[in-house]
Amino acid sequence: MRSLLPVLLAGSALVAPGPAVAQSQEVADLQQKIAAMQAEIARLAGQVAELQAREQPQDDAGPSVQAADAAQATASPVPATPQQETKVSWKGGPEVSAPGGWSFKPRGRLQLDSAIIDAPASVNAGDGLGFGTEVRRAFLGVEGTLPGNFGYRMEVDVASSGVELTDVFLTYKPTDKLTFTLGHQKAFWGLEELTSDLFTSMLERAAFNSAFNFERRVGLSGVYSNKDLLVQLGAFSANAEDLTSDGNNSYSFDGRIVYAPKIGEGRLHVGGSAHFRDLNDSATSVRYRARPFFHTTDVRLVDTGNIPATGERSFGAELAYVQGPFHATVEGHQITPLRPGLSNPTFRGGYAEIGMLLTGDATVYKGGIYDRIRPKSPVSAGGIGAVQMNLRYDRIDLNDEDVAGGLQQAAGLSAIWIPEDYVRFILNYGHLWVSDAAVLAGADPDYQVDTFGVRAQFDF
Repeated sequence: MRSLLPVLLAGSALVAPGPAVAQSQEVADLQQKIAAMQAEIARLAGQVAELQAREQPQDDAGPSVQAADAAQATASPVPATPQQETKVSWKGGPEVSAPGGWSFKPRGRLQLDSAIIDAPASVNAGDGLGFGTEVRRAFLGVEGTLPGNFGYRMEVDVASSGVELTDVFLTYKPTDKLTFTLGHQKAFWGLEELTSDLFTSMLERAAFNSAFNFERRVGLSGVYSNKDLLVQLGAFSANAEDLTSDGNNSYSFDGRIVYAPKIGEGRLHVGGSAHFRDLNDSATSVRYRARPFFHTTDVRLVDTGNIPATGERSFGAELAYVQGPFHATVEGHQITPLRPGLSNPTFRGGYAEIGMLLTGDATVYKGGIYDRIRPKSPVSAGGIGAVQMNLRYDRIDLNDEDVAGGLQQAAGLSAIWIPEDYVRFILNYGHLWVSDAAVLAGADPDYQVDTFGVRAQFDF
């Protein structure tokens, strides 16, 4: 028995390692799995902490989180959506638009005129006639939009070596069809006066526009427009320059209605306006006068002189038709100064015009006025631009009751070349017949005048 014990112990030693080795291998595998799970949990915990740190203000995040954010942003930037982008477009000048309804655009125009006014040598106008050159307009300004459907425009004219306010206003557009405007603006005088001077067919508008003192005034207005109907109403005080220099405390109520339906292949324009002004000062006077076709002189051949008045009433009528390259316009206006204790004279002015774009481009009519003509074949694309010819008859009569301001009639012919959208050149001839003139030719109040003018302009 004692001889068998060593043999049995040796055999057990050879057999015992099998189960022990298997058990230790299982423990090692389990430890590896636990370690892998712990590593995964740590990774997930790190991601959660990073996300929580990003939701906090940047100043509250720790340096390691800030560094991780910066590294990730550098490695894989997130592109902004279109609504988050600041955009720059080109509309004659750069227009910057930003999220939330913001936009900003510089604007301006320059018009250089030269003209010859050839009157009889006996006209007693001193050196006011003959050849003249002027910077007719030099506008500089900005316009844009604000959050909440608001908009703005601020613009000045520096052509006369001074600063004159032109459009300076704030707009609010609650709907697509309704717009309110507060500030220095035009008071809905009529078709040609409301058409920008950038797009008029002659160097100057018809004589009654300046003779009847159509100008911008400070006020509040509202405009309703749909497809064919335009309604404009406003209450105004005086021109900004008069408010500051003369203490002018006049006020007016002005309105205009336009119906412009499609007729065949074209569009018919029928409009009318009414204006009621109280000068609000018994010592106030009015004066109506007109230049001889061009603005290069301060001489007025027809002139009522100062007329004592307490108010004005005026009415306008408009008729036009536009089809393709063709347009025809007839417009008239009459104004009556109110003179308590005296007769109330009525002065009248108007014009009739036809025009044609010889290059086949389209006359542009929009929102109750004429708008920018854009040549189909501009010079920059190898074309000749757009060429337009216009013929006009213009009349201003300042004679009525006991006032003899004179009668001026004019036949005008213009040729317009538009090589690019924002560039325009004009040649303009006018022949005038003046009767009962305020400026005599010797002793003769009736005579004729020839005029010729040119303009170069650009805007942005």
